[in-house]
Amino acid sequence: MNDQTHKTLVLTRSDMQQIVQHCGLHTIMDDLIERLISVISEFDAKQTIIPIRAGFNYTKPNTGLIEWMPMYKKGDQVVIKLVGYHPNNPDKYALPTIVSTISAYDTTTGRLCGIMDGVLLTALRTGAASAVASKYLAHPDSSTLGLIGCGAQAVTQLHAISRTFDINRVLIYDINPETMRSFEKRCAILNLDLDIIPSGLDIVVVESDILCTATSIDPGSGPLFADLRTKPHFHVNAVGSDFPGKIELPVDLLKSSFVCPDFEEQAIIEGECQQLEIKDIGPDLVEVVQNAASFAPVQQEKTVFDSTGWVLEDYVVMDLFMEHALALGLGREMEIEIMAGDAKNPYDFVKDLSPELIAEISG
Repeated sequence: MNDQTHKTLVLTRSDMQQIVQHCGLHTIMDDLIERLISVISEFDAKQTIIPIRAGFNYTKPNTGLIEWMPMYKKGDQVVIKLVGYHPNNPDKYALPTIVSTISAYDTTTGRLCGIMDGVLLTALRTGAASAVASKYLAHPDSSTLGLIGCGAQAVTQLHAISRTFDINRVLIYDINPETMRSFEKRCAILNLDLDIIPSGLDIVVVESDILCTATSIDPGSGPLFADLRTKPHFHVNAVGSDFPGKIELPVDLLKSSFVCPDFEEQAIIEGECQQLEIKDIGPDLVEVVQNAASFAPVQQEKTVFDSTGWVLEDYVVMDLFMEHALALGLGREMEIEIMAGDAKNPYDFVKDLSPELIAEISG
């Protein structure tokens, strides 16, 4: 076995940035949405095993959590995303609320094949997932997008949905006035031909065709708004609910809507679905995408996509960036794991040291 098989491809921040610069933001997002639809359309739960995520949540020194999200694609690889959610990060440490890494392991040997940033990838895939859900659940002529929560996730929500719908007006609200004021400037790189309008929370809900909620509301503090009179074809991408007790939407809205979770087992624990009985929850995104014609009528109704984050999305976006990295010759191959010449002797590497060092470490 040659040295090549002993190395792990590491994509650094610089590598990720070069991929985006080479391909362009719109091409990356378009490709991601298309690939996500393709993978979901072909998804087989018997061949790709995805358990619900697990981890630790805590309140000291700051409220937060660290979780691991695994996926096993039989005969191929295991992908594991490690993600940290710390809502105080932007204000206290000038860091993103969500930080993460994504890694892939070969199921033949168990070796670590690749590892890369998950901060950018999480934002991209979360936006792309909302675009996919909106494509199948929202009214095809939707033109007004509402955003409640104008942080990092809102940028890619707008980006992805603007690539899928002819959006001409964006109504935004954030509890932090400065975050709301800066949103349009942060989105300027997208060069979108639309109006971004700071608005009251109720106006955002009532006038939107599609609404994305991506907030850091505290557990037990929701919902974000009361059950308001919305458009008959109102669609919500509920992105921010990721803690037991953390909800964004009023239960009356959920009960009067077609509710589609990304991953039901997870959503009933920490998504909007934790407010509902199982009988009130509709089919998941896989069933909707794979049977699109059957569910087309719901586009005329109120619908909710309960987006708690599904590691299949991370697998798709990681695969996209890995493919570009290999094509562009990016990434650094590193010998992270100690692969001894004698597989049965973990100290085998010592024989390659100088006699003086061998004597020293042997005591």
